[in-house]
Amino acid sequence: MKTEQQYIDLFSQAEELINRHSAPVLNAARAEAYADFQRIGFPTKEVAEYKYTDVSRYFEPDYGLNLQQLHIPVNPYEVFRCDVPNLSTSLYFVVNDTFYKQVQPKTQLPEGVILGSLREMAELHPGLVGKYYNKLARTADNGVAAFNTTFAQDGVFFYVPRNVVIERPIQLINVLRGDVDFLVNRRILIVLEEGAQARLLVCDHAMDDVRFLATQVTEAYIGENAVLDMYELEETNVRTVRLNNQYVHQQAGSQVVLNGMTLHNGQSRNTVDVKLAGERASVSLCGMVIADKQQHVDNHTRIDHAVPHCESHELYKYVLDDEATGAFTGMIRVQPGAQHTQSQQTNRNLCVNRGARMYSRPQLEIYADDVRCSHGATTGQLDENALFYMRSRGIAEKEARLLLMFAFVNEVVDTIRIDALKDRLHLLVEKRFRGELARCQGCTMCTE
Repeated sequence: MKTEQQYIDLFSQAEELINRHSAPVLNAARAEAYADFQRIGFPTKEVAEYKYTDVSRYFEPDYGLNLQQLHIPVNPYEVFRCDVPNLSTSLYFVVNDTFYKQVQPKTQLPEGVILGSLREMAELHPGLVGKYYNKLARTADNGVAAFNTTFAQDGVFFYVPRNVVIERPIQLINVLRGDVDFLVNRRILIVLEEGAQARLLVCDHAMDDVRFLATQVTEAYIGENAVLDMYELEETNVRTVRLNNQYVHQQAGSQVVLNGMTLHNGQSRNTVDVKLAGERASVSLCGMVIADKQQHVDNHTRIDHAVPHCESHELYKYVLDDEATGAFTGMIRVQPGAQHTQSQQTNRNLCVNRGARMYSRPQLEIYADDVRCSHGATTGQLDENALFYMRSRGIAEKEARLLLMFAFVNEVVDTIRIDALKDRLHLLVEKRFRGELARCQGCTMCTE
């Protein structure tokens, strides 16, 4: 517990400071989370669910933390320029782990919708935030969630009332900014009441060439017949570590699309935990990873079919080059009595050369007898016959390889239900394969 001890000591010394710069609703969850963290610590490879990612070692460096929630001298509205054609969004920022409120977006949200600082909304609406905050995050058996809950002071609260439809997509940019190695802990709390609809795009960017470690816990409550599309795009740098835990609870008839795309990163571990708690709920869970050099991406998913007549569709694709490593563990659990479940899980992977490594563990646990469930995984290299055919038609070998890799991940990109974003992702993927991770015009944040 040597790595954990520095943070145990830090919290014991700074608890009053942390609480003072947060809100009572968030503070109320700290004691139990702190006790859980002291008991279980950070996950190591000895923990089955973290077999391929030793999280503990990421916390060994001496990071700075902004426990006083000091203002970071950057105006993201000035340095961020999005040139996605026809993508009209309501744009919001989190700088490190603090919601940016110095400048507010000009767009108006529908009446009753709340989107703002989790800390401030917890003070203005303690009953509403308190009803949902930290009710899904599993701090008792997940050291990252316990650590995040212990130290998180702010984040984003997004609430959509009953039957309200938000036509314009919400875009949330997480900006990592620091002059020294920095540790940030942020939260995202999403509540869609019955019949509500929203689309959310979350982008991660790193501005500075220092080591960043970001923990993030997202909790999403999706009411009856509500619809949420949530897209996450990671585009940071090779010195960034991202530990992302996402928990989703769906009521009857709700529809959720979750799509996590890693275009450029350092080390990433994404945990997605979905519970289908109401009949005829459905979830589409997708992921795309493009990694090279010594980048590492580990996606761990769990879909719990708790009631009958629900559907889940899961598709993850990886393209790994150089000495990159990828991991996918997908668990689908069908509870006793959850009859007429339909579930499909697919993981397909390309290792462009022999130095890349991919670890895949698709899993099914079925405790009902009237279900339609399937799962499968494949890992291989580019199809030599297809390469030969394209070269025989006059296409250069390098271009042929790019076309095959682009076609391979295209299926994941096409699950996006925002046309302008889908078109832009096609371009970004192509440039990523060409080694040119393009920045948006005028933007000083994206990695070169």
